[in-house]
Amino acid sequence: MASLTKTRPMTFAEFEQLPETDRGLRYELRHGEAVEMAPPKYHHHEIQQNLRDLLAAAAAGKGRVSTELGFKLGESDYRIVDVAFLSRDRINSIRNGGYLESAPELGIEVISPSNTSSELRDKRKLCLENGSLEFWVVDPDHREIEITTPDGRSIIYKSGEQVPLFFAPGARLAVQDVFAPEKA
Repeated sequence: MASLTKTRPMTFAEFEQLPETDRGLRYELRHGEAVEMAPPKYHHHEIQQNLRDLLAAAAAGKGRVSTELGFKLGESDYRIVDVAFLSRDRINSIRNGGYLESAPELGIEVISPSNTSSELRDKRKLCLENGSLEFWVVDPDHREIEITTPDGRSIIYKSGEQVPLFFAPGARLAVQDVFAPEKA
C-alpha cells in the first residue's frame, strides 16, 4: 500500500479529485491520509463472494448485501469494507448521487496479508462508532469469524458453529460455508 501524504491532512474534496488508476487499485482516506489499496487476490475475493451470497439470501426483502462498499465519515475519512449489509431504510436515506455518510449496519473485513492489526482495530472502531451494529473480522487461516458489537463485546465463531444474523431473526450462517470453495 502506498500513501499519498501531504504536509497537512487531505480533505474529502481533495480526495475526490485523485485520479482513477488503470491497475485496479483504489484508495481509502484514513484520518486525512490517502492510502492506495491493492485489489483482493482470488481466494480473498472468493470468501467475499461466499459471504455476499450467503448473507444476501438471508437479507432478501430486508436490505442489500454488497462487496467493496465505500462510506464517508466526515471530511477526513472514506473507508471501504469487504462486505456490508445495509437495511432498506439506510439505503433510502442516501441522497441520489451521494455517498453513504456513515458506516454500514454490518461491516466485514476479510483478513489478507496486507492488513495490519492496527488498521483492522481502527476500521472496527470507526465502524462501530459510526452506525455499525456489528463488525466482523473473517480469518481465512484459522477459519473463524470474530464479531464485535458497539458495546465492545466480541465473540469468535469457528467452523462447525453458526452465526446468528441480527438483520434476519432466526437466520444463521454456518461458518464453514464462508470458507467453502465455490461450487461449479
